[in-house]
Formats: sequence, structure tokens, C-alpha cells
Amino acid sequence: MTMSSTRKKAARKSPAERAAEIADAARDLALEQGLSTVTLRAVASRIDVAPALVAHYEPNMDALVASTFATVVAAELDDIRGVLAAETRPTARVAALVDTLLDGTRDDVTLVWVEAWALGRRNETLAVAVRQEMDAWQLVVRGLVEDGVEAGEFAVDDAADVAWQLLGMIDGLNAQALVRWSADRARGSVLHRAVEGMLGLDRYALDTA
Repeated sequence: MTMSSTRKKAARKSPAERAAEIADAARDLALEQGLSTVTLRAVASRIDVAPALVAHYEPNMDALVASTFATVVAAELDDIRGVLAAETRPTARVAALVDTLLDGTRDDVTLVWVEAWALGRRNETLAVAVRQEMDAWQLVVRGLVEDGVEAGEFAVDDAADVAWQLLGMIDGLNAQALVRWSADRARGSVLHRAVEGMLGLDRYALDTA
């Protein structure tokens, strides 16, 4: 029996079920192998259907790649919001943010980010999604910095600027870690001293938060 005949006997699914199945397959591929692997044939193979069926539900692969990216990184941001909510003081929340994002457990999402920045040069739909998600992250971190200023814990003139700098440093360290550069150093500890200076905190404040 050929693969094509096997696929023809696949159980019928409603349009909503099939669309969700395709979206889930694309997300899983992105997290396991990178955003660049989200192709028509790869998604079809993942759910054992003909590529034409995937194309019927997702005729624009650029859009599928963009929505897959947004799904992955929005889920991470929701998770981070939960991490921050568990802490009561702004300094402790910053420490939790840095340590959680740099502990090496999110390298699958880092790869999605890194590939999205590169692929977005030729996929404007993806580029729009990347900019939107970067704005969402910056808004969360900016709010965190502003809370610290209001509480009298941080000495910062421009919370938005600090938020961009902090995210840039985190992204940079995580991207470097994908090729195991400076793998002998803990990512979070490398950044603590710099962040303390940016926020006007005492040295080692993040270590004891």
C-alpha cells in the first residue's frame, strides 16, 4: 500500500479541527527543529496528509510561518507574566525575569526568535508579527521598570530605553548560547552586574533579591 493511498483513508475532520491540527504541527516543528522547517511538505508529513490538503487550509505559507512564530512567542510571554506575578518586589521580578530567560531551558524559543529575525527580511508578514511581539515584550519589561521606579527601588530616567537595552542583552546572550559560545559561564550571572548598573541598584542586589 502506498503512502498516498494510506493518506486518502485518513479520517475526515471538520475544517476547524484540520486547521487546528495544521497549526499545532507547525508549532511543534518550530519548537523542535526551528522556524525554517515550517514548510508545506514538512507540515503535511507531520500530520500524514497530502501537501495539497495543507495548502487548501493554509494557501499562504508566509502567513502560516508568521502565525506559528506569534503562537510560540506569545505563549512564552504569557508564561513569563506568570513568573513575574509570583514575585512581590520589582527587584525580585527583574531577577526572576533575567534568570528565567537565561537559564537555558528556552533555547527552543530562542531559535524561533533568531530565525524569525532572519526570515523576516524576506517575509513581510513575519516581519510584522516579529515587530508586534517585540513591542509586547518591551511593554511588559517597561512596565516592570516603571513599577520599580515608582516603588523607589530603581533610579531610571527612561524606562522604555532600559527595557529595550535589557531585552537586547538577553537576546544576544541567548543567541550566542545556541552555538555554545562562552558555555562555561552562567548566562544570568553575566548579566546581573550590567542590569544592576542600568537600574541604579546596589551591586549583587539581583543575587540576593
